Amino acid sequence: MQETPQKNRTIMSVIAVVIGLLMAYLIPFLTQISLERVLVNLMAHIDAGNPAFTSGLTLFDFFYPVWRAVIFVAGAALIVISGEIKKGTEWTYPLSMALLSLPAIGGMFMFLPYVSWVDGFPLPLSIAAIGLTGYFSFIFLRKAELSEKFTRFGALTFLGMLSTHAFTIGIGAQRTMWTRPMHPLYKDFTWWLFNWVGEANWVAVILIFLSIPLLAVGKKKGWWFAVVGAVAILMINVPTQFIRTKTLDYLYGALLAAGTLIFMFVPYFKTRLLKEE
Repeated sequence: MQETPQKNRTIMSVIAVVIGLLMAYLIPFLTQISLERVLVNLMAHIDAGNPAFTSGLTLFDFFYPVWRAVIFVAGAALIVISGEIKKGTEWTYPLSMALLSLPAIGGMFMFLPYVSWVDGFPLPLSIAAIGLTGYFSFIFLRKAELSEKFTRFGALTFLGMLSTHAFTIGIGAQRTMWTRPMHPLYKDFTWWLFNWVGEANWVAVILIFLSIPLLAVGKKKGWWFAVVGAVAILMINVPTQFIRTKTLDYLYGALLAAGTLIFMFVPYFKTRLLKEE
């Protein structure tokens, strides 16, 4: 951060305060409005003769507020460290990238059930846009070669999308598990596979998210976290797609994981992504 011009660090500090305030005092209201619209429309879908979706009410009513709380605290953290960002304190950059990724990841998660059940403008995209504004700004404001900036832009974008998708896969698996035939027993392998793929994706999310702040500053540890998380998602999503062919969700996750691995292994990207051997 010290090599980044003072003007850029000042802009980054202001962005951290503005985005932090939006995360703390606007996103909570956007989250609540989005949640209520999802619940109302999902209840109508259930009443129309789709009782298998009942579990979605409990899951969304739990996870939307959890993301709201996480984003709120992240916003407070951005405000608190804004002064250190302006000074160029090194640890503030990876931490800021992690904090700014949270509304982007959480907003995209909220968007997926929203767009499934609610007509009209997808309000959660506004939540994601707030986080992405800061996320992308920090990538391009920090001093680096232009090719390095664009490489980080691509790699960190794929990591964020993969995090969102893998988290949502876990939510979808739990929704299906709670209303499965013969609950709490498992009818056959194709049903307990839901638990396997969903929870494996959740564990992979932890590694993928941890890789974001580390790769933002070129740490090899972040590269390993990203590779392990993406490979794990490929290993579980690809066979699941062939077994559970009613949806392409697992294919989409596999494609995002493959895209992530391209940035991790193609020499042109890897040499610009990593700053240490």
